[in-house]
Amino acid sequence: MKTKTIGLTVAIFCLAGAVCFAADPQMGTWKLNEAKSKAAPGMGKVTMVTYKSALGNVKVAVDGMDDKGKPTRNEWSGKIDGKDYPVTGDPTSDARSYTKVNDRIMDFAVKKGGKTTTTGRIAVAADGKSRTVTTTRTDPNGKKVMSTSVYDKQ
Repeated sequence: MKTKTIGLTVAIFCLAGAVCFAADPQMGTWKLNEAKSKAAPGMGKVTMVTYKSALGNVKVAVDGMDDKGKPTRNEWSGKIDGKDYPVTGDPTSDARSYTKVNDRIMDFAVKKGGKTTTTGRIAVAADGKSRTVTTTRTDPNGKKVMSTSVYDKQ
């Protein structure tokens, strides 16, 4: 009897975890679809992003290449609550915040030394198979630069 009870309890927890994970379309691994993306000149590119839910927080790992083709990786962990949380591994930023707009859309801000350097919106398609990230940043000359990156769910 104890074996059945323990097995049922474990099954319920696994199912609950799967339902919670599936409920957020942002979670998962996303790979850049270069053919559908429009990068701004002089910007690096994010080739893979992974979102994981962990103990009430979200952990984001970002892999890519800088504007010289050198591999990059940075990580962010925090809540989707509009507050700044630290970024590690990115020389161009030290904090990032995410704000949930609705189930499929999040806005974000990237900061360096307390100053916002990049803003953007992440929109997951209705079918959950792709997402579009639009960003606006200020280049070293003070000019606003926009880019659009499309990612496919892995």
